Parts: sequence; structure tokens; C-alpha cells
Amino acid sequence: MTDEKPATKATSLGRMSAGHHGVVNTPVYRASTILYPDYAAMTGGDPEYTYGRRGTPTTRSFEEAVGGLEGAARTVTVPSGLNAIATAILSVCAAGDHLLVTDNAYGPTRVFCEKTLKRFGVETSYFAAGDDIAPLLRPNTRAVFCESPGSLTFEMTDVPALAKTAHAAGASVLMDNTWATALYFQPLKHGVDLSIQAATKYVGGHADVMLGYIAANESHAARLHQTHGNMGLYASGDDCWLGLRGLRTLPVRLARHQETGLKLARWLAGRPEVARVLHPALESDPGHALWKRDFSGACGLFGLILKPVPESAIAAFMNGLRHFGLGWSWGGFESLIVPSHITRTVRPFIAEGPLLRIHAGLEDADDLIADLEEGLERLRTHPSTGSG
Repeated sequence: MTDEKPATKATSLGRMSAGHHGVVNTPVYRASTILYPDYAAMTGGDPEYTYGRRGTPTTRSFEEAVGGLEGAARTVTVPSGLNAIATAILSVCAAGDHLLVTDNAYGPTRVFCEKTLKRFGVETSYFAAGDDIAPLLRPNTRAVFCESPGSLTFEMTDVPALAKTAHAAGASVLMDNTWATALYFQPLKHGVDLSIQAATKYVGGHADVMLGYIAANESHAARLHQTHGNMGLYASGDDCWLGLRGLRTLPVRLARHQETGLKLARWLAGRPEVARVLHPALESDPGHALWKRDFSGACGLFGLILKPVPESAIAAFMNGLRHFGLGWSWGGFESLIVPSHITRTVRPFIAEGPLLRIHAGLEDADDLIADLEEGLERLRTHPSTGSG
């Protein structure tokens, strides 16, 4: 199956119909206690399933499917994307260690590092996307954590080069790959040791499940499995079933998200109210060459910097939108828009005006453009802008 295309793998991996009377989808198993057939099996056997928390056919189906898509030696499921981030870090870092994190990381990643990890005696410092990390690595640097593109601002990182530098210093490489999913970028094939996914987003795809997973290469599989088990982590059979269902249509949905996202991005780039569009698949984007080299596609999430306007004009723009919801997530079928506030440690992010994040859903692109056009007209003519 290694020669099959990702879309075929997303459709076929993890299906256990032979063990379920020919049922196409692995049924939902809700289990805590699992009974053994006899004393010998309980005390000296090696059964596939031992206790609900350690996996059922539903969770195993999901892990096999996403693990096969990632090319992983082992995959574990957890209750959310943030928990996947935390579990991956805790599987490689201990008290006295140093963690190097991209400065454009997902906000809750930064909070976890600066609040929880700090209490556990792990020190975090940051690097800017595109910078050489070699001078920042220390003898006790255990891991480098990256995103590409980065959250909110969508800068690209040269992941293979970063991995090569980190590994030369003995550090593990972790990557949050939720933006591209394993369909459009395979971190483990580009030098990453632990690939992290908020399956809440595109894998689930319907804004109705909280789910995360971590895919490990051979050298990190055992420690990830041990940490996952020791922490008592578990994703329910219902949630893994929803993840599996979403995975089957991920290729067609993601292609539509990409198409609509690029259409919106190109249209917005030509608007007079817009200073910049942040989307690595645009030819004008500073990270486009890296994206084109390493990625096979893009999703529907990108950033937008407006020219300077008062906050009241932003509110008028957003409040009247009909097809863009105001919600702190993405990856579902619905289009979303949120204001973005940037935290940086290495150097400030320079924006000409307010920064917004847009998720292009599965609505008709022309309807979304018409909605944005009406919104920008409200912004332009709002009394506070002086254009009305």
C-alpha cells in the first residue's frame, strides 16, 4: 500500500470490515472493561485489547488509518489538538531540558510552554521562522518545535534544513502540521520525529468533534507510547469514529477548501482596503518557494492585513457578514473569520493595519466573495473611517 496515492490511503486505511461481518466502517466501541477468556490469557497472554483506555477496534482503526497516511511507526490518539502538542513535548522533554519553539506557534502552545512546562523545570526559548537555529541550540536542548506555515501569520519554515540542524545537535524535531494535514505534507518524510495533528480541524471536518493525534517515527515510537499510556490519555470510540468518517472525505473536502481559499485570497489581494494577504500558496508570498518545494497543496486558512482603520469599522465589517461565522476554530465545512492578535518574543510582527484570519469553507466561492465585498463596503463607508 506504500505506493498508493494519499487520497486512496485516506479512503482505504484502517478498515476492519473482515472482523465486523463485512461492515464497511468499523463500528463504535464504547468500552472500559474487557473480559479475558481465561486465567492464562489474563496473566500470561498478549491480547490485542486489554482495557478500554488502551484502545478498542474503533481507536485502533483510526490510528492505523492516520498512521498509514503519515508513514508512522506508531500513532496515538488524544482528546484534542492542544493535548497532542502537550503530550508530544512531554514525551521528549524532562526537568532541566531546554525546548526551542517557533515564534509563530499556535498561541496555546506558547501558554503551555510558559506556564505548565516552566513549572516542570523545562525552559523554553524561541526562534523566528527563517532564522538559523544553530546558534540557539544548547547542550540541554532536547527538542525543536515548529509549524509551517505558522499560526496567524503563515510564515514558512525550511523543515528539512531545521531538522538536519536539530538532529546534528541531538535534539528531536516536533511539528504541528494541522494546516496542511498529512495529505499535503508528510513531516516524518522531511526529518520530523513527531508529527502533530489537531484532528478537530480538517480530519474531523464537520465542527463536531475534539480530537488529536501524534504520529511517531521508529526512534520516538516507544517513548511516545509510554508517555501516552502513563498519562492515562484516551480518545473515545465515538470521537475516533467521527475522525474516521471525516478522513474518508478529507481529500475531496481539502481540495475544495484550497480552491476556494486561493480564490478569496487572490480577490482580496486586489482590494484597495487590503494591505497584504498572508498565504504561502500565492506566488507573491515570501514563503511561496518553500511551500512549492515541499507541499503538495494548501488548505482554506490564511491571513489578511487591512490598511489602518478604527476598530469600530472592523466591527461593522464583521458583524454584518452572512456566510462567515465568528468563531475560534477552523477546518470545518463552514467559513469563519476572526481578529488576530500577535505575540512575539524574538522580534515584533509588523502589520500595516488590523490582522484578520479567514477560513474558507465549502460554500460557493462567489457567495463568499459577495459577502466580503459587502463587508468591505461597510468598512470603507463607516463614519469612523472618514470615507462615508
